[in-house]
Amino acid sequence: MGKQDGRDRQVTADDVDSTSAPILHVDMDAFFASVELLDHPELVGKPVIVGHDSPRSIVTAATYEARKFGVNSALPMAIALRRCPQAIILEPHYDRYQHYSKQVFAICDELTPAVERLGIDEAFLDVSGARTVFGSPLQVAQLLRRRVRAETGLICSVGAAATKFVAKVASGMSKPDGLLVIPAEGTVDFLHPLPIAKLWGVGAKSEELLRSRGFHTIGDLASTPVEQLVRLLGDSAGRRLFELAWGRDPRRVEGGAEEKSVGHEMTFSTDVTDASVIHRELLRMANMVAVRLRRHGVRARTVVLKLRFEDFTTITRSRTIAEPTDLGRQIYDEVRDIYDSLRTDRPVRLVGVRAEHLLDPDGLLPALWDESEGWRDAENVMDAASERFGRGAVTPARLLGHRPHERPRLGQRD
Repeated sequence: MGKQDGRDRQVTADDVDSTSAPILHVDMDAFFASVELLDHPELVGKPVIVGHDSPRSIVTAATYEARKFGVNSALPMAIALRRCPQAIILEPHYDRYQHYSKQVFAICDELTPAVERLGIDEAFLDVSGARTVFGSPLQVAQLLRRRVRAETGLICSVGAAATKFVAKVASGMSKPDGLLVIPAEGTVDFLHPLPIAKLWGVGAKSEELLRSRGFHTIGDLASTPVEQLVRLLGDSAGRRLFELAWGRDPRRVEGGAEEKSVGHEMTFSTDVTDASVIHRELLRMANMVAVRLRRHGVRARTVVLKLRFEDFTTITRSRTIAEPTDLGRQIYDEVRDIYDSLRTDRPVRLVGVRAEHLLDPDGLLPALWDESEGWRDAENVMDAASERFGRGAVTPARLLGHRPHERPRLGQRD
């Protein structure tokens, strides 16, 4: 769920030509909070926080009214209540979130067979083949939003574009309760004025680096020779961001993927506050997850970080990555960035890494940019050594001599 509060919302007029925008990204608005409000209609329009009513707990979700005060998911409850003391706290009910998620995806499945789920509350749809039955992409998006509201009582925002990346940006720009269509010919004009952080894959650290070098908008990056970006960011990231800055994204909507996950988690013998220790565990588990992905011949589109704090409060945070991966280094980079972005110093009791939305790489369209072949070669060497000499025969130098007492939670559904 995003952190938008609706201040910069953009929506599309009903007469826009959507013919060249068949890729939809549907995102449920403040999903967990909206589900809770179904049982509390008297609280609609008020600042509501979903989470356990304890100063030591973490915000699970917040309504847009609460977000305007700076309350977002993963924020400590004590800080959230200082920012928005009038907020009303509701306890979370995860079984209900699963129930409504299934209902929404069932509606998507009735509109097109090309539905690619991204977690519990968002999905890509390719509606190219729906024209004869449901009309233009704009009409399909309007029908989807009407049906979700009528059949679940929930609201969603939809972006429509020629590519997945632009559709996802558009849905975020239309929140809450909006629809934004970006025709193919309007892609560049739409993207280039946007802040650099809107590029898929630009996190807090990379945004800081780019801004320090004078890149403030997507247009700034697009107007830079790709060779200069490669020198700054490396070959893979430099070329990838350059292509995205021009709206070029060859990825197809991968419909019908089975829901699977591969994960490991570990409980510390004593609660940990040292970020370097947590980083080391994330690296170790990311490599273990990657080994299992390669062994099963699949790649993950989503990575998940799980943290359990000293008071047993548990949070999970996920991130959908631009290209599915089976590389431990990439999984580690993502989960570490998620952890660092939480900016928490609370003692951690348990940490976990999980890979979700697993896909067969043979069915994926080759990317415009190559993955890090250096890391792939290194991890293939580790796989071969483990096969011959046993697990751990070759390991990253940072993990040498580190043998924690792990309690694994494998979480794979084959």
